Amino acid sequence: MTLLSACRRRWFTVSIATLLLISGLPVFAREHPNIVFIVTDDQGPWAMGAAGDPNAVTPNMDRLRAEGTQLTHCYTPTPVCSPARVSILTSRYGTELGITDFLPRLHEGLPGLSPDVPTWPRELAKAGYATALIGKYHCGDFPESHPTRIGYQEFRGFIHGGMVSQNPEVEVDGQVRTIEGWTPDILTDFALDYIHRHREGPFALSLHFWAPHANAGTNEEGDRTWLPLSDADLSPFRQLDPLLPEPDYPDLDIPRTKRMLREYLGSVHSVDRNLGRVLNLLDELQLTENTVVIFTADHGYNLGHHGIWHKGNGRWLLKHDQGHRANMWEQSLRVPALVKWPHEISADSTVTHSVSHLDWFPTILAMAGVDLPETTLRGRNVLPLLKGESFQGDEEFFAQYRMREDDGDGADMRSYQTDRWKLIRYFRNKRPDEFYDRQQDPEESTNLHKSTAPEIQAAITELNAKLKAAMERIDDPLIAAKNSE
Repeated sequence: MTLLSACRRRWFTVSIATLLLISGLPVFAREHPNIVFIVTDDQGPWAMGAAGDPNAVTPNMDRLRAEGTQLTHCYTPTPVCSPARVSILTSRYGTELGITDFLPRLHEGLPGLSPDVPTWPRELAKAGYATALIGKYHCGDFPESHPTRIGYQEFRGFIHGGMVSQNPEVEVDGQVRTIEGWTPDILTDFALDYIHRHREGPFALSLHFWAPHANAGTNEEGDRTWLPLSDADLSPFRQLDPLLPEPDYPDLDIPRTKRMLREYLGSVHSVDRNLGRVLNLLDELQLTENTVVIFTADHGYNLGHHGIWHKGNGRWLLKHDQGHRANMWEQSLRVPALVKWPHEISADSTVTHSVSHLDWFPTILAMAGVDLPETTLRGRNVLPLLKGESFQGDEEFFAQYRMREDDGDGADMRSYQTDRWKLIRYFRNKRPDEFYDRQQDPEESTNLHKSTAPEIQAAITELNAKLKAAMERIDDPLIAAKNSE
């Protein structure tokens, strides 16, 4: 390099740094943006206006979509709470960590997330980030699995999975106490306080809402409910006659489905209203330009889809059947996903490529300018996708769900999908396997597994081989079973 070119390079570097300082944003901040990672509980991919739902009232989710990108095909590796949340944190499958279904309170004999497993919050903390989890954890309620043992420096929320929409019991400074008020508002109050205290950054805040999960417990009729809700959240839906996704589903209990949908939409609205509070504070503190906001859910949700409500451990919504219906349908596996990062991700853009919760770990570290640890990660850095750049990854996705034998119909399921086909196999109960044409039948209404068409049978054979290979890659405990063939 000549002396002149060296001088020009130094001048360029200093000039860029000077411009950044003049703009009021330190160079370090540009390289290490704040991260606000928001996770809702039980929110279907359809349950927001930005996804085209005619019933939803979600102006702040819609704003986030307009100011960032929407990932229309983001999936969870397991369609229930605990393993989905573990995958978000670790980029590993639930079977790899011994967490395959939701963890009950004081889960004797069942492990929580081990402090020895690398997580993205820990890697950010090691790199100098302030880290916090506010809200639902549900990755183990024993001391060794506490959020402060797996990378979060601060925790305010609830360790377990069961909660209520009003006057929740919340752990604050290591002590559990009842706080009066609406649960999503209380969690957001904590989040706003945290942002105020760490405004100098960089910080990584995980805000995990309980909503729109139904309350722990039942109403006077013995049915699950999302009530009580604040008037601000319920009033838009009290008189709503909601459009149902499958109103002609045989034997569907339509009055019950509509009642549940009204309450559910009110709970979604409670999240949206508080999302607006977070976005407004970032604006007020002039943090928006250097903050990545990620919005997603732990897994998908059904409310009338396929005649069920709930997620992978679905329940029938039929007049004469209220039992379980384990599933790995699209609405259970797919999640809402929005990402905003000014100057880095184009506003009002869309990512249609398939991604998953496994991808957050490497992607967040790439956003933060932090090197990946030397460990096994199942996900990919999809930041190029978010930025609209070229990306070489495929559209294929493997998912798994093993239900506890004391819960539901005891299914042990695996699924594999490409951009065209989807295979679902049931290894433990006697339910027939399923096969769908995702392009011609996106609602997965026609099971083609028994079809004799040569094209279908060839595709089933191909996906079955891909499924087995995916199971082998992660040493899936089912691979040794005789019916894995």
